[in-house]
Amino acid sequence: MLENLGQQAILNILSHLVFIGITFYALQALHFDKLLRGNRVFQARLLYILLTIVIGSSVSNFFLDYLYWSRQIELLF
Repeated sequence: MLENLGQQAILNILSHLVFIGITFYALQALHFDKLLRGNRVFQARLLYILLTIVIGSSVSNFFLDYLYWSRQIELLF
């Protein structure tokens, strides 16, 4: 039982990190500097990091929910 919780925790952490990394890579295609005011480099980087975490975590949560629900379908039969 506890082994399963440990495996689930590792899967959650790795999923979040992978999807945050993918989101960071994908967001590099956008030019945020054109949307922001000049001399706001720190704020722009902070916004970029927070946006990456929010999008990556949301996609990871969707993936993990889908995975867990697909595992529970067998309990119907």
